Amino acid sequence: MLKHATFLATATALLCTGVQAQDTATTPPAPEATPTPAPAADMSADTVVATVNGTDITLGQMIITRAQLPAQYQQLPDDVLFKGILDQLVQQQLLADTLTTEPPRVTYSMQNELRSLKAGEVITGLTDGAVSEEAVQALYASQIAGMAPETEYHAAHILVATEDEAKAAKAEIDAGTDFAQVAREKSSDSSAQNGGDLGWFSKGMMVPEFENAVIAMEPGQVSDPVQTQFGWHLIKLDETRVKEAPALDAIRDQLVSQLQQQAVQDKIAELTAAATISEPADGAFDPAILKNLDLLKP
Repeated sequence: MLKHATFLATATALLCTGVQAQDTATTPPAPEATPTPAPAADMSADTVVATVNGTDITLGQMIITRAQLPAQYQQLPDDVLFKGILDQLVQQQLLADTLTTEPPRVTYSMQNELRSLKAGEVITGLTDGAVSEEAVQALYASQIAGMAPETEYHAAHILVATEDEAKAAKAEIDAGTDFAQVAREKSSDSSAQNGGDLGWFSKGMMVPEFENAVIAMEPGQVSDPVQTQFGWHLIKLDETRVKEAPALDAIRDQLVSQLQQQAVQDKIAELTAAATISEPADGAFDPAILKNLDLLKP
C-alpha cells in the first residue's frame, strides 16, 4: 500500500512538472538570472537541497528516489526529474509533518524496510565477492568433469489411435512405402506435415515407453507398434549423436548465479549455526492470522 502511494505521488509530481514545462514553453517567462551550480566536488549525499519546517531534504535522499523510479520516468530530462523529485519530497514532508501519532503499520513497515535494506547490502557484498574468473572456471571444470557423455536422438513417428492401424501402417512401410509419406497420410500428430519428424531430443524429453523404444533401436530402423498414453506409435530412428559439453561462455551466467547463491547460502548457514533463534512450536499460531489487518490499527 505504501509503495503504491509513493509511486502515485511520484507519477503525479512528474506529470505536473511536465505540464508546467509545456505551459512555460508556450508562454516564455521573463528572463531571470540563472544561479551558477555548485561544483560536484563540493557536494556529498548529506548536502542539503531544501528544508521543510526545519527538516532537511538531502541530495542523498533525492538520488535514492531517482534510482527507484520506474524505467519510463528514468528517461525524462535531468532538470525535469530534479524538480519533480524535489517537489515530491517537499510535498511528502509537508504531509508527514501533519501526522501527530505514528500508526503501527508505519512503524512495522519501516522496521521491515530497514531489515530488508540491511540484508540486501550484505547480500550484495557476498555476491560481488563470490565471483572471480578463477572461481567461474573452477566451477565449470568441476561440472564438465562430472558430465557423462549424453546421446541425442533424431527420430520421426506416426501416431494412430489403435494397434490395428499401427500394424497396417507398418505393413505399408515394410512393403516399401516411404515412412514420411505414411506419416503425412495417417499420423494424427502435428508432426505429420513434416513427415513425422520430431527433431533432436535426449533422455527425459519423451514419455518412458517411447524413450525406451528409441534407445533400443538402431539408426534407420522402424519399430513395431509402441503404445503410450497418446496412442499407438511407429517410430523411425534416423540418427544419433553424442551431445557436446557446453562452452564456458554459453553457461557463464548460470555459473555466476550458482556461485552467488552458494555464497549467500553458506553465509546464512554460518550465521544460523552461531545464532540463538527462538521460533514458535507448530500450531502455536493460526497461519490465517497474517490476513488480520485489524491488528495493525492504533
